[in-house]
Amino acid sequence: MADEKIRIGISSCLLGEQVRFDGGHKHQKYITRELAKFFEFRSFCPEVAIGLGIPREPIRLVLDDDRDHPIRVVGTKDPSIDVTQDLIDCANAQQVWLKDLSGYIFKKDSPSCGMERVKAYRNSQPTRQGVGLFARTVMENNPLIPVEEEGRLNDEDLRENFIERVYVYHRWRALVAEGLTAKTLVEFHARHKFIAMAHNQKLYRELGRYIAAIPKKDLHSYAEGYIARLMFCLRKPATLKNHINVLQHIQGFLGDQIDAEDKQEMVQAIENCRVRKAPLTIPRTLLKHHFRKHPNEYIADSYYLAPFPEELAHR
Repeated sequence: MADEKIRIGISSCLLGEQVRFDGGHKHQKYITRELAKFFEFRSFCPEVAIGLGIPREPIRLVLDDDRDHPIRVVGTKDPSIDVTQDLIDCANAQQVWLKDLSGYIFKKDSPSCGMERVKAYRNSQPTRQGVGLFARTVMENNPLIPVEEEGRLNDEDLRENFIERVYVYHRWRALVAEGLTAKTLVEFHARHKFIAMAHNQKLYRELGRYIAAIPKKDLHSYAEGYIARLMFCLRKPATLKNHINVLQHIQGFLGDQIDAEDKQEMVQAIENCRVRKAPLTIPRTLLKHHFRKHPNEYIADSYYLAPFPEELAHR
Protein backbone atom coordinates (compact mmCIF):
# COMPACT_ATOMS: atom_id res chain seq x y z
CA MET A 1 0.00 0.00 0.00
CA ALA A 2 2.85 2.38 0.82
CA ASP A 3 4.25 2.33 -2.74
CA GLU A 4 0.92 2.79 -4.50
CA LYS A 5 -0.90 6.00 -5.31
CA ILE A 6 -3.49 6.85 -2.69
CA ARG A 7 -6.98 5.90 -3.81
CA ILE A 8 -9.47 8.79 -3.70
CA GLY A 9 -13.14 8.86 -4.66
CA ILE A 10 -14.28 11.78 -6.79
CA SER A 11 -17.34 13.13 -8.58
CA SER A 12 -16.93 12.12 -12.23
CA CYS A 13 -17.57 15.57 -13.67
CA LEU A 14 -14.51 16.96 -11.88
CA LEU A 15 -12.28 14.75 -14.03
CA GLY A 16 -13.84 16.11 -17.22
CA GLU A 17 -16.36 13.31 -17.73
CA GLN A 18 -19.44 14.65 -19.51
CA VAL A 19 -22.04 13.38 -17.07
CA ARG A 20 -23.78 16.56 -15.90
CA PHE A 21 -27.48 17.24 -16.48
CA ASP A 22 -26.62 19.46 -19.47
CA GLY A 23 -24.17 16.99 -20.95
CA GLY A 24 -21.19 19.01 -19.77
CA HIS A 25 -18.49 18.62 -17.14
CA LYS A 26 -16.71 20.63 -14.44
CA HIS A 27 -13.11 19.62 -15.12
CA GLN A 28 -10.73 20.85 -12.42
CA LYS A 29 -7.18 21.12 -13.80
CA TYR A 30 -5.57 21.32 -10.36
CA ILE A 31 -7.03 17.92 -9.56
CA THR A 32 -5.99 16.20 -12.80
CA ARG A 33 -2.61 17.92 -13.13
CA GLU A 34 -1.37 18.15 -9.53
CA LEU A 35 -3.30 15.81 -7.24
CA ALA A 36 -3.26 13.07 -9.88
CA LYS A 37 0.52 12.79 -9.43
CA PHE A 38 -0.10 11.30 -6.00
CA PHE A 39 -3.74 10.15 -5.99
CA GLU A 40 -5.49 7.44 -7.97
CA PHE A 41 -9.05 8.60 -8.60
CA ARG A 42 -12.14 6.39 -8.48
CA SER A 43 -14.76 8.46 -10.29
CA PHE A 44 -18.47 8.04 -9.74
CA CYS A 45 -21.64 9.89 -10.72
CA PRO A 46 -24.64 8.77 -8.67
CA GLU A 47 -27.17 10.50 -10.94
CA VAL A 48 -25.99 8.48 -13.93
CA ALA A 49 -25.70 5.36 -11.78
CA ILE A 50 -29.40 5.49 -10.83
CA GLY A 51 -30.41 5.72 -14.48
CA LEU A 52 -30.92 9.45 -15.05
CA GLY A 53 -30.01 10.22 -18.65
CA ILE A 54 -27.52 12.62 -20.22
CA PRO A 55 -28.78 15.25 -20.73
CA ARG A 56 -31.57 15.15 -18.15
CA GLU A 57 -33.94 17.30 -16.18
CA PRO A 58 -32.08 18.85 -13.25
CA ILE A 59 -32.96 17.69 -9.76
CA ARG A 60 -33.09 19.68 -6.53
CA LEU A 61 -33.31 19.26 -2.78
CA VAL A 62 -36.63 19.86 -1.05
CA LEU A 63 -36.96 20.13 2.74
CA ASP A 64 -40.23 18.82 4.16
CA ASP A 65 -40.31 17.85 7.85
CA ASP A 66 -43.77 16.28 7.51
CA ARG A 67 -42.65 13.42 5.27
CA ASP A 68 -40.86 10.14 5.97
CA HIS A 69 -37.83 11.62 4.20
CA PRO A 70 -37.53 15.23 5.44
CA ILE A 71 -34.97 15.75 2.66
CA ARG A 72 -36.15 14.75 -0.80
CA VAL A 73 -34.54 14.98 -4.23
CA VAL A 74 -37.02 15.72 -7.00
CA GLY A 75 -37.16 17.07 -10.53
CA THR A 76 -36.96 20.84 -10.85
CA LYS A 77 -39.79 20.94 -13.42
CA ASP A 78 -41.59 17.72 -12.61
CA PRO A 79 -41.64 17.13 -8.83
CA SER A 80 -43.20 13.72 -9.39
CA ILE A 81 -39.70 12.61 -10.36
CA ASP A 82 -38.49 11.59 -6.92
CA VAL A 83 -35.05 9.94 -6.71
CA THR A 84 -34.61 10.24 -2.94
CA GLN A 85 -34.53 6.54 -2.14
CA ASP A 86 -32.65 5.77 -5.35
CA LEU A 87 -29.74 7.99 -4.27
CA ILE A 88 -29.71 6.55 -0.74
CA ASP A 89 -29.74 2.99 -2.08
CA CYS A 90 -27.04 3.90 -4.61
CA ALA A 91 -24.74 5.23 -1.88
CA ASN A 92 -25.33 2.18 0.31
CA ALA A 93 -24.52 -0.11 -2.63
CA GLN A 94 -21.05 1.42 -3.11
CA GLN A 95 -19.59 0.29 0.22
CA VAL A 96 -17.50 -2.45 -1.39
CA TRP A 97 -15.16 0.07 -3.01
CA LEU A 98 -15.76 3.02 -0.70
CA LYS A 99 -14.14 1.14 2.20
CA ASP A 100 -10.88 1.03 0.21
CA LEU A 101 -10.68 4.83 -0.16
CA SER A 102 -8.50 7.23 1.82
CA GLY A 103 -10.52 10.31 0.83
CA TYR A 104 -13.31 11.67 -1.36
CA ILE A 105 -13.70 14.91 -3.36
CA PHE A 106 -17.31 15.91 -4.02
CA LYS A 107 -18.83 18.37 -6.51
CA LYS A 108 -19.98 21.49 -4.69
CA ASP A 109 -23.60 22.70 -4.88
CA SER A 110 -24.82 19.39 -6.28
CA PRO A 111 -28.15 18.03 -4.93
CA SER A 112 -26.57 14.57 -5.04
CA CYS A 113 -22.89 15.28 -4.26
CA GLY A 114 -22.66 18.66 -2.49
CA MET A 115 -20.96 18.39 0.90
CA GLU A 116 -22.50 21.47 2.52
CA ARG A 117 -24.54 24.62 1.89
CA VAL A 118 -26.36 23.11 -1.08
CA LYS A 119 -29.40 25.04 -2.28
CA ALA A 120 -32.51 23.42 -0.83
CA TYR A 121 -36.12 24.54 -1.05
CA ARG A 122 -38.49 24.86 1.89
CA ASN A 123 -42.02 25.90 0.96
CA SER A 124 -40.65 26.90 -2.47
CA GLN A 125 -38.16 29.27 -0.84
CA PRO A 126 -34.45 28.60 -1.48
CA THR A 127 -32.09 28.12 1.46
CA ARG A 128 -28.46 27.05 1.77
CA GLN A 129 -29.18 24.36 4.34
CA GLY A 130 -28.85 21.30 2.15
CA VAL A 131 -26.35 18.47 1.76
CA GLY A 132 -26.30 16.33 -1.36
CA LEU A 133 -28.13 13.11 -0.55
CA PHE A 134 -25.54 10.76 -2.03
CA ALA A 135 -22.74 12.64 -0.27
CA ARG A 136 -24.67 12.70 3.01
CA THR A 137 -25.19 8.94 2.92
CA VAL A 138 -21.57 8.25 1.97
CA MET A 139 -20.32 10.43 4.85
CA GLU A 140 -22.71 8.81 7.33
CA ASN A 141 -21.61 5.33 6.24
CA ASN A 142 -17.89 6.23 6.27
CA PRO A 143 -17.32 8.82 9.01
CA LEU A 144 -13.52 8.36 9.02
CA ILE A 145 -12.93 9.05 5.32
CA PRO A 146 -11.65 12.63 4.78
CA VAL A 147 -14.00 14.49 2.44
CA GLU A 148 -13.82 17.85 0.70
CA GLU A 149 -15.49 19.80 -2.11
CA GLU A 150 -13.53 20.93 -5.15
CA GLY A 151 -14.48 24.58 -4.53
CA ARG A 152 -13.00 24.55 -1.03
CA LEU A 153 -9.73 23.17 -2.42
CA ASN A 154 -9.06 26.68 -3.73
CA ASP A 155 -8.49 27.73 -0.11
CA GLU A 156 -4.86 26.85 0.71
CA ASP A 157 -5.52 26.03 4.36
CA LEU A 158 -8.53 23.83 3.60
CA ARG A 159 -6.66 22.12 0.76
CA GLU A 160 -3.64 21.28 2.90
CA ASN A 161 -5.88 20.16 5.73
CA PHE A 162 -7.65 17.74 3.40
CA ILE A 163 -4.39 16.41 1.95
CA GLU A 164 -2.91 16.01 5.44
CA ARG A 165 -5.97 14.06 6.63
CA VAL A 166 -5.85 11.84 3.54
CA TYR A 167 -2.24 10.91 4.25
CA VAL A 168 -2.90 10.29 7.94
CA TYR A 169 -5.86 8.05 7.17
CA HIS A 170 -3.93 6.26 4.41
CA ARG A 171 -1.13 5.49 6.85
CA TRP A 172 -3.70 4.23 9.35
CA ARG A 173 -5.23 1.89 6.78
CA ALA A 174 -1.75 0.59 5.95
CA LEU A 175 -1.07 -0.03 9.65
CA VAL A 176 -4.29 -1.99 10.09
CA ALA A 177 -3.62 -3.99 6.91
CA GLU A 178 -0.15 -4.94 8.18
CA GLY A 179 -1.54 -6.12 11.51
CA LEU A 180 -2.24 -3.85 14.45
CA THR A 181 -0.53 -4.38 17.81
CA ALA A 182 -0.42 -2.29 20.97
CA LYS A 183 3.19 -1.40 20.12
CA THR A 184 2.42 -0.21 16.57
CA LEU A 185 -0.58 1.75 17.84
CA VAL A 186 1.64 3.62 20.31
CA GLU A 187 4.21 4.22 17.57
CA PHE A 188 1.55 5.55 15.20
CA HIS A 189 0.40 8.04 17.81
CA ALA A 190 3.96 9.12 18.57
CA ARG A 191 4.57 9.83 14.89
CA HIS A 192 1.39 11.91 14.58
CA LYS A 193 1.18 13.61 17.99
CA PHE A 194 2.71 16.92 16.82
CA ILE A 195 0.19 17.06 13.97
CA ALA A 196 -2.62 16.59 16.49
CA MET A 197 -1.05 19.24 18.75
CA ALA A 198 -1.10 21.74 15.88
CA HIS A 199 -4.81 21.17 15.34
CA ASN A 200 -6.30 21.09 18.81
CA GLN A 201 -4.36 21.23 22.09
CA LYS A 202 -7.26 19.93 24.18
CA LEU A 203 -7.95 16.96 21.91
CA TYR A 204 -4.22 16.29 21.63
CA ARG A 205 -4.03 15.86 25.40
CA GLU A 206 -7.11 13.63 25.38
CA LEU A 207 -5.49 11.46 22.70
CA GLY A 208 -2.40 11.14 24.88
CA ARG A 209 -4.49 9.93 27.82
CA TYR A 210 -6.40 7.57 25.55
CA ILE A 211 -3.25 5.98 24.12
CA ALA A 212 -1.79 5.60 27.62
CA ALA A 213 -4.69 3.35 28.64
CA ILE A 214 -4.59 0.68 25.92
CA PRO A 215 -6.31 -2.44 27.30
CA LYS A 216 -4.87 -5.93 27.05
CA LYS A 217 -8.05 -7.20 25.37
CA ASP A 218 -10.18 -6.00 22.45
CA LEU A 219 -7.36 -3.94 20.95
CA HIS A 220 -9.05 -3.43 17.58
CA SER A 221 -12.18 -1.89 19.07
CA TYR A 222 -10.00 0.38 21.19
CA ALA A 223 -7.95 1.33 18.12
CA GLU A 224 -11.15 2.22 16.25
CA GLY A 225 -11.93 4.62 19.07
CA TYR A 226 -8.45 6.10 18.74
CA ILE A 227 -8.58 6.75 14.99
CA ALA A 228 -12.09 8.21 15.29
CA ARG A 229 -10.77 10.68 17.88
CA LEU A 230 -7.69 11.52 15.83
CA MET A 231 -9.63 12.15 12.59
CA PHE A 232 -12.09 14.33 14.50
CA CYS A 233 -9.16 16.28 15.94
CA LEU A 234 -7.78 16.91 12.44
CA ARG A 235 -11.09 17.91 10.87
CA LYS A 236 -10.55 21.64 11.42
CA PRO A 237 -7.36 23.20 10.00
CA ALA A 238 -4.47 23.70 12.38
CA THR A 239 -4.16 27.20 13.83
CA LEU A 240 -1.12 29.44 13.51
CA LYS A 241 -0.90 29.73 17.29
CA ASN A 242 -0.73 25.98 17.67
CA HIS A 243 1.83 25.66 14.86
CA ILE A 244 4.07 28.16 16.66
CA ASN A 245 3.74 26.13 19.86
CA VAL A 246 4.73 22.93 18.03
CA LEU A 247 7.68 24.56 16.25
CA GLN A 248 9.02 25.91 19.55
CA HIS A 249 8.54 22.50 21.14
CA ILE A 250 10.45 20.76 18.35
CA GLN A 251 13.20 23.37 18.48
CA GLY A 252 13.78 22.35 22.08
CA PHE A 253 14.97 18.93 20.88
CA LEU A 254 18.03 20.60 19.36
CA GLY A 255 19.19 21.69 22.80
CA ASP A 256 22.75 22.98 22.70
CA GLN A 257 23.58 21.21 19.47
CA ILE A 258 23.28 24.47 17.52
CA ASP A 259 25.18 27.67 18.33
CA ALA A 260 23.71 30.95 19.55
CA GLU A 261 23.54 32.43 16.05
CA ASP A 262 21.57 29.49 14.67
CA LYS A 263 19.26 29.57 17.70
CA GLN A 264 18.54 33.25 17.14
CA GLU A 265 17.87 32.62 13.45
CA MET A 266 15.44 29.88 14.42
CA VAL A 267 13.70 32.06 17.01
CA GLN A 268 13.37 34.88 14.47
CA ALA A 269 11.98 32.58 11.79
CA ILE A 270 9.28 31.35 14.16
CA GLU A 271 8.53 34.91 15.27
CA ASN A 272 8.16 36.01 11.64
CA CYS A 273 5.53 33.32 11.24
CA ARG A 274 3.75 34.40 14.39
CA VAL A 275 3.38 37.99 13.10
CA ARG A 276 2.53 36.66 9.62
CA LYS A 277 5.62 38.05 7.89
CA ALA A 278 6.71 34.64 6.61
CA PRO A 279 5.19 31.21 5.89
CA LEU A 280 5.55 28.14 8.08
CA THR A 281 7.71 26.50 5.42
CA ILE A 282 10.69 28.64 6.49
CA PRO A 283 11.06 27.48 10.13
CA ARG A 284 10.09 23.96 9.07
CA THR A 285 12.88 23.97 6.48
CA LEU A 286 15.36 25.35 9.01
CA LEU A 287 14.43 22.65 11.51
CA LYS A 288 14.82 19.91 8.91
CA HIS A 289 18.22 21.37 8.01
CA HIS A 290 19.40 21.33 11.65
CA PHE A 291 18.07 17.83 12.31
CA ARG A 292 19.91 16.53 9.25
CA LYS A 293 23.11 17.79 10.87
CA HIS A 294 22.07 16.69 14.36
CA PRO A 295 19.81 13.62 13.94
CA ASN A 296 17.13 12.91 16.51
CA GLU A 297 15.32 9.60 16.12
CA TYR A 298 12.10 10.85 17.72
CA ILE A 299 11.86 13.89 15.42
CA ALA A 300 12.94 11.84 12.40
CA ASP A 301 10.02 9.47 13.04
CA SER A 302 7.52 12.31 13.40
CA TYR A 303 5.43 13.29 10.38
CA TYR A 304 4.95 16.91 11.48
CA LEU A 305 7.79 18.43 9.45
CA ALA A 306 6.79 16.43 6.36
CA PRO A 307 3.13 15.38 6.67
CA PHE A 308 2.82 14.77 2.91
CA PRO A 309 4.99 15.24 -0.22
CA GLU A 310 6.48 18.72 -0.44
CA GLU A 311 5.10 19.18 -3.95
CA LEU A 312 1.58 19.28 -2.50
CA ALA A 313 2.33 22.09 -0.07
CA HIS A 314 1.35 25.64 -1.06
CA ARG A 315 4.22 27.96 -1.74
